[in-house]
Amino acid sequence: MEDAEIITASALCLLSLNNYVNILKRKNIENRRRRRQRRWWMISIHRNRTLNSMDSFFNEMTSEESGEFTNFCRMSLADFKFLLAKIEPMIKKQTRLRIPIPPKIRLAITLRYLATGDSYRSLNYLFKISTPAISLIVPEVCKAINVVLNDQIKV
Repeated sequence: MEDAEIITASALCLLSLNNYVNILKRKNIENRRRRRQRRWWMISIHRNRTLNSMDSFFNEMTSEESGEFTNFCRMSLADFKFLLAKIEPMIKKQTRLRIPIPPKIRLAITLRYLATGDSYRSLNYLFKISTPAISLIVPEVCKAINVVLNDQIKV
C-alpha cells in the first residue's frame, strides 16, 4: 500500500471512532436526562393502609369517651363532626385507581398538622399516607375551612 492510501484509511478509522464516541456521549446524556423509573407504585406501608389503617384507629378513638380524640385533634368530637359536615362536599374525592382518602381522615390530618405543627413526614408515618399526598391535602382542607367558616371568623 502506498502512503496516501494508509493515510486515507487511518483518517477514515479516526473519523468512525470519533463518530462512535460522539454517539456514546449523546446516549449517556439522554440516559441521564430521562426520568428515573419508579420501582413501586406505592411503598408497602401505604399499600397496606386499608388493612390496619388510620381509619380504624380513628374510629376506635372516636368511639371511646377517654378524651383521646380531643387531645389528638385539639377539638371536641361534636365540633369535628360539625366542621366535617360543612366541608365534606368540598374535600371529598372520587378516584377509580385506588380507594380515596376519606374526608374525615383528610380533616384529621389537617387538624393534627395545625394543632401540633408536625412535619408532613411525621404525618406520613402516623396516617400511612404519602408525604406528597399530605402536602396537597393540608392546603386544600385549610382553604375549604376558610371558605366555609369565613363569616364566623372574626379578624
